[in-house]
Amino acid sequence: MFRLWAKTFKNNHMLRDTVICDGSSDTRTHKIFHALDEVCSQFDLGRPLWLDSNVREFQKHAKARFYKDSFIEQIEFDYLEIQMLEEDD
Repeated sequence: MFRLWAKTFKNNHMLRDTVICDGSSDTRTHKIFHALDEVCSQFDLGRPLWLDSNVREFQKHAKARFYKDSFIEQIEFDYLEIQMLEEDD
């Protein structure tokens, strides 16, 4: 089972979180993008841009933070963090 945890933070306090599960046979990349779309839908956010720093961070640590420069619209928190909890075997 694929599980991705998403959290928003402001002043080092978690404001909101959700876990997205995906049991499909899709690729890892597609599951990540689908999960991020679901997070944005639940949190009523525009989809953030994947900057090179986000890609490197996610590849290295299975975690990425999206700051204000990753969003087109203004956000009411400091950053959105996504973290891989579980991947398919």
